[in-house]
Amino acid sequence: MTKLPVLAALATSLFAAQLPRPASEFVLKMVTGPDQLLSAYKGKTIVLAFMYATCPHCQKTAGVLSQLQTEYAAKGVQVVGVLFDNDDSRRVADFRRTYAKNFPVAVSDTGTVLNYLQHPPTEPYFVPDLVFIDKKYNIRSQYLGDEKFLEKQDINIRAEIDKLLKGVATTTSSATPPKPPKS
Repeated sequence: MTKLPVLAALATSLFAAQLPRPASEFVLKMVTGPDQLLSAYKGKTIVLAFMYATCPHCQKTAGVLSQLQTEYAAKGVQVVGVLFDNDDSRRVADFRRTYAKNFPVAVSDTGTVLNYLQHPPTEPYFVPDLVFIDKKYNIRSQYLGDEKFLEKQDINIRAEIDKLLKGVATTTSSATPPKPPKS
């Protein structure tokens, strides 16, 4: 009986990415233009959102991020979206028009995204996944589909952005056991 909590804690710690860490390069494959590098936004506070175009949770998150992009753009915040579900490249225009109205949205593949997140490719995950990068291009926090964090998205995402803008060191990763993909 006592082994279950220990095993659950061990499993959770295995999936937590090391934070803070330097942000690695990420190629933003733009559907309607040349590819861009995430590092082009170095010097800004970056909110990087990995989403599925058809996921209702991701759609809600994109709407919140769109509002926050408008509010925080003048303070040097840049939201960047990446869709990585099958056939998302065909859905980018509709997704941007409906949910991500004022920030760039690129496409990628699952392997590249999970590698960037330092999440084992053989382990379950669910979306959306949020990565918060400071002006010095360090990943300070990331939430890999953490439903608790996303329950109050507007409040929690705003708090993470405010911490980064104030220079408060955050080193948070969702610590929930892996769950199956949601879409």
